[in-house]
Amino acid sequence: MEPFSPVAPRRTFEGAVEQIAERIRHGDLGAGDRLPSERELAAAMQISRPTLREAVRVLADAGVVTVRPGSTGGIFVASDYVPFELLRSKSDLRLGEVAGVLEARRMIEPRVAQLAAVNAREEDFAALQRVIDAQRALLVAGDVLEHEDRFLQLDTQFHVRIARATGNTTIVSLMRTLLRRLEIARDLAMHEPPVAPWVLDVHERTLAAIRSADHDRIERVMDEHLAAMERAWERATDRQLVRPVPDFLRPLAERGRGAAAPAADGAAPA
Repeated sequence: MEPFSPVAPRRTFEGAVEQIAERIRHGDLGAGDRLPSERELAAAMQISRPTLREAVRVLADAGVVTVRPGSTGGIFVASDYVPFELLRSKSDLRLGEVAGVLEARRMIEPRVAQLAAVNAREEDFAALQRVIDAQRALLVAGDVLEHEDRFLQLDTQFHVRIARATGNTTIVSLMRTLLRRLEIARDLAMHEPPVAPWVLDVHERTLAAIRSADHDRIERVMDEHLAAMERAWERATDRQLVRPVPDFLRPLAERGRGAAAPAADGAAPA
């Protein structure tokens, strides 16, 4: 697991809560996992142990972690689900900045998926499949609207898992940062129906493409992935991404005709 990092001095309490919560939300830690000891966490984040205890108390009150006493005790993850409110300050992104994040994603994520196809192991494919299965369970149960943020969290985990399949820790950190900054755009786009069935379908096709190691196939499905959110963002904000753009930033459907493609039904975060 990637080591915890120092917390900015003016945000020690909130920063500690967010850093632990983000690890769980992104799937680095799962239910039942034991966190480093209080001493180790406080040292890694360069905060006092009382400050860390307060952060753990907030996480425990939210049902995210539990503290067990005794020699075999410690801080354990109680739930894979992290309420979005615990990460709210992480997604404080001005509307004008979102277009830049979407452009950065179009430059980076298709290449990440292609590298994952080269380096992924069976355990990586299995982890991606587990995320898809969890999303399908919410959809089959009809709980997507009720547990909308849980569905979004699984969506984030799917993309982090692709990055982890590359075996490159720098890429994982880069994708975490990118996805964190996209939270506000993904939250808006999630409200555009139909959403969940399309997300599940495109995730299944993305996993199949990565398994195939067919880079053209990966390029096509990732293009659909990214274009959907770009269109959803444009409709949700009544803004348009900068046009014209270089070919590598333009959805495949637009290339060759020099005009913005019409919005596709089912645009959603993914």
